[in-house]
Amino acid sequence: MPDKPIATLYYVHDPMCSWCWGFRTQLLKLKQLLPDDIQFTSLVGGLAADSNDPMPAGLQQDIQSAWRRIQQVIPGTQFNFDFWTQNTPRRSTYPACRAVITARQLADKADQMTYGIQQAYYLNAQNPSDLKTLLDVAVSIGLDSSEFEQLMLSSKVETALNTELELVRSIHVYSYPSLVLQLDAETCPVKLDYNSAQTSLLDIASIRSSHHI
Repeated sequence: MPDKPIATLYYVHDPMCSWCWGFRTQLLKLKQLLPDDIQFTSLVGGLAADSNDPMPAGLQQDIQSAWRRIQQVIPGTQFNFDFWTQNTPRRSTYPACRAVITARQLADKADQMTYGIQQAYYLNAQNPSDLKTLLDVAVSIGLDSSEFEQLMLSSKVETALNTELELVRSIHVYSYPSLVLQLDAETCPVKLDYNSAQTSLLDIASIRSSHHI
């Protein structure tokens, strides 16, 4: 008899995605309640490529409106709107994605890096598009600043980011956060509920049942 196949649940996010910040509480519950024979894998999706240009005023207003919408949809989600007056926002999330990959490669601390970036951005009004913010977060989770910077700016991490983005596209994810269950060669989108991890768990069980896994 062949071994029972192990399913993989992909969680695709961007460390500067505000809806991903709102989903954090249910994500932690989902990971805790996930069946043991499902491997959880977190991937960065890359919302916006590198840019030094200031974010257009209209886009700034749109994102602030999204923050207020998230606070309505996901009660208890906190945002520090001082960010918009204390920084020069840029539409650039690839640096934060590279930081997450770097933390993963250095010390298997991708989750800690993501959470640190989210706290810096949404609670402390710091700009994760800036290298200094990312280095400060790295130090706060116990990583060496110079070692982190050298790796983050290396071709190794750039290659890893591009490979990860290709994987995300190959499983047909174009918005964040997203959940995708892989069963052998087949991938299935999983329902995501910002206020209940049970919705995803029930959908995963239903998908596995229909595939007899």
